[in-house]
Amino acid sequence: MTQTLTAHEAVLDSVVAEEPHPLLFATVSGAHLYGFPSRDSDVDLRGVHLLPARALLGLDEPEETRDRTWHRDGVELDLVTHDLRKFARLMLRRNGYVLEQLTSPLVVRTTPLHAELTALVPRVLTRHHAHHYRGFAATQWRLFERSGELKPLLYTYRALLTGIHLMRSGEIQAHLPTLAAALPEAPARIPDLIAAKAAAEHGAAAVRPEEVRDEVEALHGLLDAARDGSKLPDEPGARDALHDLVVRARLELLEG
Repeated sequence: MTQTLTAHEAVLDSVVAEEPHPLLFATVSGAHLYGFPSRDSDVDLRGVHLLPARALLGLDEPEETRDRTWHRDGVELDLVTHDLRKFARLMLRRNGYVLEQLTSPLVVRTTPLHAELTALVPRVLTRHHAHHYRGFAATQWRLFERSGELKPLLYTYRALLTGIHLMRSGEIQAHLPTLAAALPEAPARIPDLIAAKAAAEHGAAAVRPEEVRDEVEALHGLLDAARDGSKLPDEPGARDALHDLVVRARLELLEG
């Protein structure tokens, strides 16, 4: 983990331990995963829980998504987990966000089922994941235009570069410093912007709007070109394997 997260490791472990349902994994997402946390950044925990069969068979709607926020030892923590069945369905959509959570190297809790899910990631990637990153970047760009803040600008760059890298390589990479170093088309200003973001979560972006607009438009073009030339398939190929994994996990919990 990063130095900042290591300092809070005991807090993260205790938060995960308090969950009422078995957690198959919990990882850190958000700015810590993306490589530009601030001193006052909160910690976004994401993962998968496993509901008992009883919760799925009765009249009540199952708690497929749990979302809780704490303040502990001066740290704001946000934990969102999905039941395994819902998460598997999300994996089969063009949802890069859940795949980033699954493959995050910042692991708070893991299990063999976490490893099995991760191993299926290459089989759910499609060229249509480019639409996810294009849409996310567009949303963040609008936030930047309204606020002038550095955070949504970095999120814009991150989403576009992640999408370009994915279309070219078939690999999920969410860490902006790594992307900026690996992709020759990455704007040269990114390392300086990351350094500025470390000082304040909601600081203003010291940039010329017209210059970054040109960069973002160019990256959109690169993403479209990378999608058109990608070797990724049009449809995911792991539906049956995910179905079997969900059934097996639920039965093992029931029998255990």
